Amino acid sequence: MPGAKTNERPGTRAVLRHSSISASKARQVLDLIRGKDADIAAQILRATPRMAAEAVGKVLASAVANAVHNDGLDAEDLYVSACYADESVTLKRWRPRARGRATRIRKRTCHVTVIVSRMDDERLARRRAERDATQARRSRRVTESRRRADLSGRLTRRRASQAEAEEARLAEAEAELDELQEPELDDEDVAQDEAVDEDVVAEDEADAGDEEDEDEEGTDGEPDDADEEKDS
Repeated sequence: MPGAKTNERPGTRAVLRHSSISASKARQVLDLIRGKDADIAAQILRATPRMAAEAVGKVLASAVANAVHNDGLDAEDLYVSACYADESVTLKRWRPRARGRATRIRKRTCHVTVIVSRMDDERLARRRAERDATQARRSRRVTESRRRADLSGRLTRRRASQAEAEEARLAEAEAELDELQEPELDDEDVAQDEAVDEDVVAEDEADAGDEEDEDEEGTDGEPDDADEEKDS
């Protein structure tokens, strides 16, 4: 049994007539989006570096808009069920050649048709499951990245506190080392030092008293030179 005719295929369509692109070039671009989801097909066309991709992208956007506004369908549930390019009129031009001759130039045109339809329930359920799984993986990645960032912040704070504690411990160790290097005197040593100091002071005072006594004796016992001169 033959398939449905071109103009009898189900779905919402949009047609670009008399496009200044050859049908063969348009078909190369249409082959990239046939059977794809509408949003994925639009992404493919935006990333395709061909002149026909821009025209096909406009036709696809028009077909999706027709399905949403005319048929009340959801844009996320649509896919490209059919797309094709039919040859249109060929413009004939002439180019002068050598010896007075002329060469024919054929400017091809085509009609581009894109048909979008709603996905079946099984495909929609599979797509929603894939989307939920992707969202769950993305959420897990975000949560894991946030956890790593939080853990990194906690580790940084912990390392800073550990460094401060280490500095305090080193300062205490240096203080203890300084105290050990300066020996402390016991009470007995202090008492001995005071007794020694008192003995030294007493000896100094005794020596000073003896010197004074000697000076006094010398003054009383020996006559002065002036007195001796008078006697003589």
